[in-house]
Amino acid sequence: MKNEILKRLLSSSILLPVSFFLILKGSLYFSIFLSICLIISLLEWFNLSRTIYFKIIGTIFLLCSFLSSYAIRNLYKDDINIGLYFFLLIFLISISSDIGGYTFGKIFKGPKLTKISPNKTYSGALGGFFFTCVTIYLYSYFNIYFSFSLKIIFYSLILSGINQIGDLIISFFKRKSKIKNTGSIIPGHGGILDRIDGMIFVFPFAYITLDLIKN
Repeated sequence: MKNEILKRLLSSSILLPVSFFLILKGSLYFSIFLSICLIISLLEWFNLSRTIYFKIIGTIFLLCSFLSSYAIRNLYKDDINIGLYFFLLIFLISISSDIGGYTFGKIFKGPKLTKISPNKTYSGALGGFFFTCVTIYLYSYFNIYFSFSLKIIFYSLILSGINQIGDLIISFFKRKSKIKNTGSIIPGHGGILDRIDGMIFVFPFAYITLDLIKN
């Protein structure tokens, strides 16, 4: 267990700075980064799903999800790339929700959330929401485009909830396929889909509802 946590921390210490650099850099760097993640995710999904129906549906969904994230990152208003701030908002919500869920779940344990994923607990779900609120407070404190308001808190909690539901959906397919991880490309985490299982559901929803917070 300790070795697994150590691998997870070491992978995150490399993966997160690289991801943030490419997101901030934008342009061709971001496009290549997104394309590589999409290709690997599609390969993992094809390996994960057992029927041609789910392979096709999953492929369409992943394409829409990645296109949504690309569209958000490249959103401009008055020659200002406000899409970057929205993208980081969504990205941070997904990460903090995952970290909060993992941390609170390990520390407090407690009743299981669902049979779909035995490792998910009610304490972990609450931890995901708690970490999301803390992260959004810090992000809005240092960001001129967002203020820490009831609207942004409510919206962030919805995205955190969607992130957690997305995690459960991918866990359901992994359970059906009798595999632990979608891949092994990231030590301690598994595959790309294991790492972005919640994000792929958050970005399409965020893209559709973006007007709720950008005005």
